[in-house]
Amino acid sequence: MKYLVRRLIYMIPLILGISIVVFMVMYAAGDPIQIATAGNPSITEAQRQFLREYYGLTDPVPVQYLRWLDHFLHFDFGKSLYGGKPVNEIISIYFWETLKLQLVSIILAFAISIPIGIYSAVKQRSWFDYLFSGISIAGVSFPVFFLGIIFILVFSYQLGWLPSAGAHGAPQLWPVFGIQHPLLDELAHLVMPATVLTLAGLAYNTRLLRAGMLEVLRQDYIMAARASGIPERRILFKYALKNAIMPLITLLGMSIGFAIAGAPATETVFSWPGLGRAYVTAASRLDFPLIMGITMIITIMILVANLITDISYAAIDPRISID
Repeated sequence: MKYLVRRLIYMIPLILGISIVVFMVMYAAGDPIQIATAGNPSITEAQRQFLREYYGLTDPVPVQYLRWLDHFLHFDFGKSLYGGKPVNEIISIYFWETLKLQLVSIILAFAISIPIGIYSAVKQRSWFDYLFSGISIAGVSFPVFFLGIIFILVFSYQLGWLPSAGAHGAPQLWPVFGIQHPLLDELAHLVMPATVLTLAGLAYNTRLLRAGMLEVLRQDYIMAARASGIPERRILFKYALKNAIMPLITLLGMSIGFAIAGAPATETVFSWPGLGRAYVTAASRLDFPLIMGITMIITIMILVANLITDISYAAIDPRISID
C-alpha cells in the first residue's frame, strides 16, 4: 500500500510537468482563432478579437494555464474551439470507440501470440517456426495504413462484405447475410480495423515471446528440470513461460497505455471515430482545450498502465520486490 501511495504521489509532478510543456508548445504554435477563421473571408478582425476574449486567449499565458489547471482539478476540460461542445463530452464519445477497438486488438494479439511464440521456440527451425517467423517479419514490415488500404480494397470494394469506414450505421453493407442488427453492424465495422491492429501486435508479441522462451529454455534450471523427469508441459508453462513472459508483460502495459491514444493511422484509414483521429484533427486546428484534455487522459492512462505493469511483475514472480 505504501508503494502504491508513493507511486501515485510521483505521478502528480509528472502530470503537471507534461501539462505545462504541452500548454507552452501549443501557445508557441500560433493563434488558434486565426487558424479557425482563415477560411472565412467575411469575418472581421473585431470579431476575431471578440472570440479571443471569449475563450480567454488574451490573458497572460500563466493566467490561462492556472485557469485551465483549476478547471482540470474539477474534471472540467472546457469547451472545444470548434462548435463549443464540452471537451468532456467529446472525449467520452471518442474514448469508448478507441477503447473498444484497441482492447479487442490487444486481447486477440496476446491470446494468439502466446501459443505461437511458445510453439515456435519449442520447434525451433521447423517449418512452423519458419512460417510464423516469416509472417511476423512481414507483419512488422508492412505499415498499418498499407494493410488497412489493402483490406478495404479487397473486403469492401471487391467483395462487398464489410463497410470501409466509420464505426456505425451501414447495415445496407450486409446484403450477404440479409441481417440488420445494431450489434452486427458494430461488429461489421470492427472486423477490418481490429484485424489490422491485431496483425501488427501479433508480429511484435510473437517475436518477443519466441526470443524469451529460447533464452529461458537454455538455462541450467530448465536442463535440471528435464533431467529430473518433470513433464515437458509443466516445464514449459510453469517454469519457462513465467520468466519468458516478463518482456511481454512490459509490452502489454505499454500497449494498454498507448492504446488510449488510439492508432491515428488506423483510425484515419478506416475513418474510425476514435481518440487518435480526434487528436490529430485537434492538433491541426490548434484546438487548445481538446488537445489538453486528450493529452491528460493519455498521460494518466500511461502512468496507470505502468503502475499496473510493475505490480504485475511482483504478482507473477515473487522474487521481484516493488518496495
